[in-house]
Amino acid sequence: MEGDKKGITSEELKQHNKAGDLWISIQGKVYDVSDWANEHPGGDVALMNMAGLDATDAFIAYHPGTAWKYLDKLFTGYYLTDFKLSETSKDYRRLASEFAKLGLFEKKGHITMYALASIVLMFGVVLYGVLCCQSVWAHFGSAVVLGFLWIQSAYIGHDSGHYQVMNTRGYNKLAQFLAGNSLTGISIAWWKWTHNAHHLACNSLDYDPDLQHIPVFAVNSIFFNSIKSCFYGRYLNFDPVARFFVSYQHWTFYPVMCVARVNLYIQTFLLLFSKRRFPDRALNILGILIFWTWFPLLVSCIPNWPERVMFVLTSFAVTAIQHVQFCLNHFAADVYTGLPEGNDWFEKQTSGTLDISCSSWMDWFYGGLQFQLEHHLFPRMPRCQLRRVSPLVQDLCKKHNLSYRSLSFWEANVWTIRKLRNVALQARDLANPVPKNMLWEAVNTHG
Repeated sequence: MEGDKKGITSEELKQHNKAGDLWISIQGKVYDVSDWANEHPGGDVALMNMAGLDATDAFIAYHPGTAWKYLDKLFTGYYLTDFKLSETSKDYRRLASEFAKLGLFEKKGHITMYALASIVLMFGVVLYGVLCCQSVWAHFGSAVVLGFLWIQSAYIGHDSGHYQVMNTRGYNKLAQFLAGNSLTGISIAWWKWTHNAHHLACNSLDYDPDLQHIPVFAVNSIFFNSIKSCFYGRYLNFDPVARFFVSYQHWTFYPVMCVARVNLYIQTFLLLFSKRRFPDRALNILGILIFWTWFPLLVSCIPNWPERVMFVLTSFAVTAIQHVQFCLNHFAADVYTGLPEGNDWFEKQTSGTLDISCSSWMDWFYGGLQFQLEHHLFPRMPRCQLRRVSPLVQDLCKKHNLSYRSLSFWEANVWTIRKLRNVALQARDLANPVPKNMLWEAVNTHG
């Protein structure tokens, strides 16, 4: 029977890498997912990022054991003849199997219940502070609480997007709808679209949308070449405006983070009213309409415009804590161009992430995402289990001489600002090809 198998090489597989002709391999078997791409719960971008490649490690990371039975109908009859499994991938798959046997992907604890209770409590405090108090300090405090409410809501939306936090899929979708769209004003559809691409091509300059912030930020000088974003399907033009902003990005980083939420609102509207296909469009739009009903009404209950502006800006500024954290996890890590291929998917995850070290009592503050590498390797694992598996991930990285970086919150900020400053100075140098004088050195060298 072995001799009757139809074979295909890795190079031949790579030819099937576009919409309408999209093949992947999983554990040596080749599957045609061309038609399935539009039905894929994780979106078509996730499959396009794996097109023409071995996707075994990524499939194991993002799918429960029950998903394997759906592959049979997609099997082409071909087997990959020349793929060799690396020792790193062998150990990763073995570790994932052990975690599954221990039930770590199903043991969710009571994190979601506590988080939802805290959100309800904070929302009550915000309503009381705005509607029942006249003091400007009460309004200021309510804005701070609202900011933390949005942070915790985002963590619930993130968790429910990666795994089922509720008892049923219906309730899980409701949690996404309420915690994401209705409470934060950020579409869960937009989040899935960008976040899945980020996970699969972690820190790829041309495939990871979470690094593509031209004209405001650039984490590597490769962006100076106006590279094409394979995610957005357009060129990221490094024009004089981008060069100016990037030249001072280490100064503007924190101020921009304070209003970064505005960009998320814009991105949400751009997706929801685009021609792009995605599931539950009407439900997503309804959730956004709910947010843009209650939030402006709440702000309008504040007696005067100066306090209203203060309330909005303060609530946005508090969420900057979370925006900064997301940047710390990746901005200072290693980058590359292109897609991870087969055996190097695990390596790309380790090189493209930074963990934030903290005490266990601070886990609620970071939403489990301080264990960024652990989360990227096992995205379906509930956050309450990430601290438990962290030592085993460290051992695996040490065994294969791979990066495992865990920094304090302060150190991660220092690394990130240093990276942004280095790129900023390169942008300035590019803008000043003439010989530098002492005035240029004094103004620019020390940033």
